[in-house]
Amino acid sequence: MLFVLALLRPDMAAARVVQIATGELPPYATESRADKGVALQIVRRAFALAGHEVRFHFMPWSRAQLETKAGLWDASAYWGASDQRRRDFLLSDTVLVEQWQLVSLREIKLDWQRLEDLGSWRIGVIRDYTYTPEFWRLVQAGRLQTDNTTDDLAGLRKLLLRRIDVLPIERNVACDLLARHFSPAEAAQLAIHPRLLTDSFTTHLLLPPQLPRSQVLLQDFNRGLRQLISSGEHARIMTSVSCPLGWAPRPAAQDPAATGPRQTP
Repeated sequence: MLFVLALLRPDMAAARVVQIATGELPPYATESRADKGVALQIVRRAFALAGHEVRFHFMPWSRAQLETKAGLWDASAYWGASDQRRRDFLLSDTVLVEQWQLVSLREIKLDWQRLEDLGSWRIGVIRDYTYTPEFWRLVQAGRLQTDNTTDDLAGLRKLLLRRIDVLPIERNVACDLLARHFSPAEAAQLAIHPRLLTDSFTTHLLLPPQLPRSQVLLQDFNRGLRQLISSGEHARIMTSVSCPLGWAPRPAAQDPAATGPRQTP
């Protein structure tokens, strides 16, 4: 009997390991930090509270999404919701709420109330980013001028070179990139507009619906996430994100404890 149990234990242990595809987006997801980034730390702790061990596998974001959709990974973290992702995946409750704002050269007097007000500016965009449905509708209608950019770092460099006028970017991602890749004098040339691109950019774990244990993993993750939030640990993890530029965060429009997957950018 003991011999049989010993043979079963490796499989039982393997069943508790969750293989997650992810990408680089410091400070939220990155191989360079011991905690693998703020968002991935939340994902790991939520699964741990439900009795699972997590192993992250870093790769380009587009590949992470495609391979997870094909069922090669248990899940992918972390993503904004969209109609397409709702069709392709099971979405978890909210991991965290991102703060997307517009960065420009300080010399530009950027004043906007609606996205249509940005029509006279050259806007840097990353093709695979979600932004908001309204944003992409205006782009497709030709009402916004865009410049395709490979990533956020390239976008910030284009701003300083005056190749673009405006860059939509997540606030803490911008802070991290400016602190690590630019001099204080370069960073000082940029300003962030206080208005949020959207006040409901919730982010989620994606699971392939065709895998047999996806529903169980989703329930376990959501249960662990609720525990993480109710204990105050989620809030403590989020306070580890700071901006050396002094760009103050905007108050979150909603408590992640109360949100499930919803239509967001």
